[in-house]
Amino acid sequence: MNRFAALLAVCALTLAGCTTSAADPEEAEFLASVDLAGMDAVGIIDYLDALLVEARPQDLMAVVRPDELVLTTPDEEISLDMPAASVYVSVAPFINQTHDCFYHSLTTCLGELRNAPVEVEIIEDGTGAVLVSEQATTFDNGFIGYWLPRDTAGTIEITHGEFTGYSYFTTGTDGATGTDGATCITDLRLRASPLPQV
Repeated sequence: MNRFAALLAVCALTLAGCTTSAADPEEAEFLASVDLAGMDAVGIIDYLDALLVEARPQDLMAVVRPDELVLTTPDEEISLDMPAASVYVSVAPFINQTHDCFYHSLTTCLGELRNAPVEVEIIEDGTGAVLVSEQATTFDNGFIGYWLPRDTAGTIEITHGEFTGYSYFTTGTDGATGTDGATCITDLRLRASPLPQV
């Protein structure tokens, strides 16, 4: 009986975690007006970051912060909560040209290497845990994004052909300064790998 009660409790918690409160009518109306009806923060981020640049909405700003997604039009602004356990980090590897960025803008940021094949490895500091290890292709905007565990720090390594680069990331908040970790990493410069010694 205790096992059954525990199972019911787990199911209830699971359902509670997947259920949102009644949608705010104004929020729902806003999302419908920008063709994002029915999407949450995760769905919107995944959709907009992978969108073709020419198909980006012209009158929408969508800025990724660690705790919220801020959506702004000329007339209105709303924010959607991010997942409790993860943060979205988008990276634009480059060889020659980049731009300063801290909070990723899904509708305006543009990286150098668009639709480029890359190898990505993301390693957690301290534990050495491999969070990501894959071959992928950058989005049409030159970025590639990952949902990483919250309150984590580590190294992102990206290889493109003979070029490799590294950058540090953190998905936590600096306790001393209160500074968030960046959701937009644009300092990952790719350099030619040295030839092996013979």
